[in-house]
Amino acid sequence: MSNVIVYTSSTCPYCVSAKDYLKEKGVSYTEKNVQTDKEARKELMAMGHMGVPVLVIDGEEIVGFDKEKIDNLLAK
Repeated sequence: MSNVIVYTSSTCPYCVSAKDYLKEKGVSYTEKNVQTDKEARKELMAMGHMGVPVLVIDGEEIVGFDKEKIDNLLAK
């Protein structure tokens, strides 16, 4: 089972799509909302990102909602 973290914001439609996609695939994940969680915002900025969604799957970062990349990392 992969370790999955999804950095989101409250107003991001792509974040909702990414979370829905993971749910459809039966993948559990930790959501970190950068609008409501200052620590999550600091983590995201420390990785060099300002936008969401950012998915981290087993340490590999995916910027944006990219089904192909998500599938490739989950298949490892």
